[in-house]
Amino acid sequence: MGCENVDIFYGDFKAVSDVSVQFGQKEITALIGPSGCGKSTVLRSLNRMNDLIEGARVEGSITFQGEDIYGKNVDPIEVRRRIGMVFQKPNPFPKSIYDNIAYGPRVSGMKVENMDDLVESALRGAALWDEVKDKLKESGLSLSGGQQQRLCIARTIAVRPDVILMDEPCSALDPIATLRIEDLMHELKQDFSIIIVTHNMQQAARVADRTAFFTALAAEGHGDRTGVLVEYAPTAQIFDHPTDQRTEDYVSGRFG
Repeated sequence: MGCENVDIFYGDFKAVSDVSVQFGQKEITALIGPSGCGKSTVLRSLNRMNDLIEGARVEGSITFQGEDIYGKNVDPIEVRRRIGMVFQKPNPFPKSIYDNIAYGPRVSGMKVENMDDLVESALRGAALWDEVKDKLKESGLSLSGGQQQRLCIARTIAVRPDVILMDEPCSALDPIATLRIEDLMHELKQDFSIIIVTHNMQQAARVADRTAFFTALAAEGHGDRTGVLVEYAPTAQIFDHPTDQRTEDYVSGRFG
């Protein structure tokens, strides 16, 4: 999927300006940059989560499998099934572990031959099955933070998306749980394209195949700042040989 000349507005404020980027298939792409540079805004635009914010609009084109996801006849619910989202804080439904996984396939009308097999497959895919297989009827809220986040990943992959968006998925987790999620990302990219927003540059360096660095510029006639894409390249290049001084300053810790 990719963005071409994308501007994102909240009302009359341009939050993100002129982003053009093509995301690799079955790769992990990290979006990095200082707070307020538009990383999460761009991420949420990739599956139309911004539609849920009053006054938000996208100009330019965001295409997935050759189709503009903001086209007139495109169903945003179907977009969100194909392009799933894992949020910053784990947000299991107040339901059993089993029903957390089964909910998406049920409400989306997915044809499922055997729901038990699908639940097991999703939990295995999120490296959680062995920890919860004997307590599937217990509440998802009874799990630890790291387990809850893996449950949310299992819930996302249960509807068989093509792309998984992750908005700082480890920021609320301890270092051990964070490493479990990072290991899981490496496994998931065998089957899914992953785009992750992270404030943790070491995490981007560890997990991402490609990295996009954003920064924020003063917006004309507005107190807020507009996010711009500075540089997008293989992760090793971004961290070792960036081509833009602003990238160099950020990854070396001189600002941000």
